[in-house]
Amino acid sequence: MNDKKLGMRILRLFFGIFLYALGIVLSIRADIGVAPWATFHQGISNLLGITFGQATIGVGFIILGFNYFMDIKIGFGTIINVFGIGSLVDFLLVNNIVPKMTTLLGGIVMVILSMFVIALATYFYIGAGFGTGPRDGLMVGLVKKTNKKVGLIRGSIELTVLFIGFMLGAKVGIGTVILGVGIGPIVHWTFKVLDFDVKNVEHQYLSLKFQL
Repeated sequence: MNDKKLGMRILRLFFGIFLYALGIVLSIRADIGVAPWATFHQGISNLLGITFGQATIGVGFIILGFNYFMDIKIGFGTIINVFGIGSLVDFLLVNNIVPKMTTLLGGIVMVILSMFVIALATYFYIGAGFGTGPRDGLMVGLVKKTNKKVGLIRGSIELTVLFIGFMLGAKVGIGTVILGVGIGPIVHWTFKVLDFDVKNVEHQYLSLKFQL
């Protein structure tokens, strides 16, 4: 692979990570409830007195450890996903890049916008071919370990983190429902419009072997 092509892939990865962080911030600033994983991160943030981004990084790092021991492949993009999204979310929140919505209608519009931004972000960073995010890896690992259907495992994970986040004081509302129901179809529609098939992406993974 020539340097120019590699550089374009790296640029695509970082742009996708930025868009993903922006999508998360849009959902937070909508102020009508966030997605299941975001409720978990909010709950951890409340419990430990840390920022949302720090909670996102910490949880991602722990999941990365689980993925490694389940023999789930880890790519350069996976590492960037863990540290980059959380850092960018904090940057965008601290600097008030996205205004907070004060009406239900404004919140719903912003949540819908956040889903399209996240779908586009997924297209860019997965299409870069440097591996997927740690949470997707956890889902794949549990599917392999339990031999259960993807839908059941994904649903179980998201219900679990949603419940924990809610118990820890995270904001749950109509936005949570919209994100839970809408993000899958919107990602699917976005991929279809962009003629993007994740099965055709050839990922490059890191060779990580540690002796304990």
